[in-house]
Amino acid sequence: MVRMLRPFTRAVTYTRWLHLFVACVWPTVWGLIDSSRMYVAVIVLALAGLVPAMRTIEGMQADVLLLGKRPGVELPRDRGSAGDLEDPGAAGSARYAEIVSTPAASWGDRGRTVLWLQCRLFLGTAVAILTIHLPMLATDLAATARGGTPDPSTFVQVPGQHWWHALLVPLPILLLAGLVVGAGRLITVLALRLLGPSPAERLAALESRTEQLLERTRIARELHDTIGHALTVAVVQAGAARAADDPAFTDRALEAIEETGRTALEDLDRVLGILREPERPVSSRPTLVDADRLLESARASGVKLDAEVTGPLDTVPGPVSREGYRILQESLTNALRHAGPVPVRTRVCVADGTLLLEIRNPLAEGVSGPGRGSGLRGISERAALLGGRARTGPDEGDWRVRVELPLG
Repeated sequence: MVRMLRPFTRAVTYTRWLHLFVACVWPTVWGLIDSSRMYVAVIVLALAGLVPAMRTIEGMQADVLLLGKRPGVELPRDRGSAGDLEDPGAAGSARYAEIVSTPAASWGDRGRTVLWLQCRLFLGTAVAILTIHLPMLATDLAATARGGTPDPSTFVQVPGQHWWHALLVPLPILLLAGLVVGAGRLITVLALRLLGPSPAERLAALESRTEQLLERTRIARELHDTIGHALTVAVVQAGAARAADDPAFTDRALEAIEETGRTALEDLDRVLGILREPERPVSSRPTLVDADRLLESARASGVKLDAEVTGPLDTVPGPVSREGYRILQESLTNALRHAGPVPVRTRVCVADGTLLLEIRNPLAEGVSGPGRGSGLRGISERAALLGGRARTGPDEGDWRVRVELPLG
């Protein structure tokens, strides 16, 4: 019983009822002008549906009155169903309700708007008529139960006194209650079908969502590489300075930590700038041309670095050069984190339309390799996205990272 009464405690039930009444405004106005040709009201309404802006007007009304949305406030996409946000699963199977409030962009959108206006007109007119006559019918049943005269404008005309009509008085009221709830849900389902996004709009929204997810993944990798490298260098330097117990070495370690921290802050500012300004170009991100700074940072951490750079790095395309820089940074970070300040050999070669990155370092005792966490996955993912390939693993007593990226 409580569940049956629950819809009447929600504001959206009554706003849907109001939405159906609003649909009768135009035919009522036309009826005052020329009640003998009511079909003209239907034709004019159909022509109005062909106007692109009509979809916006109807969508805004439906959002507020049918879905209970407040203008400018987005509802969570995982609430309820497409048919009724207030009653999950009541009507529809979509994970979230959505009504488009943009102008019609195609004739298909216009056709659906026309069909929506006609459905709203006829359903709204029926509900309005029944909303007026059902209470009047209950009044007439009560009157005939007392022996009075029924209202001549109602559906049922039963003269005389019939005491048993008193038992029927609640029925029209119950029918009206069911009508209000049922018609409200029905018009909401129709709105979601006819004013919802078209297949083209759903595809565009899906593509936009995919782009956002890819961008978030890329930013997460940027933060992982930048902050992870800086923290690894700082930890290694601090540990070495404590073990050395040499003021001069400690000063050099602090300088290296300071420089690495400053570089990390610059990279962090770049990433946050992209978050604040999505249109900001990515050209400000470091590339392989800036690899000297990265190699010097590794050397300052106590790594005996043997670097070989061949080929014109400035001719490497921007996306390949930026990802190559991050792969080199992640490889050096892994070597520092898991093997310590051991000799590291790096090779960066640009030749025959391919960028080759190779990083080797001795395996530390008792360690099979520099982990297999997000760092190695990130290297493989970066290479795969650019159409290249990455191989990581033990090789003749060393841990080797070898990445080949096509330049074209």
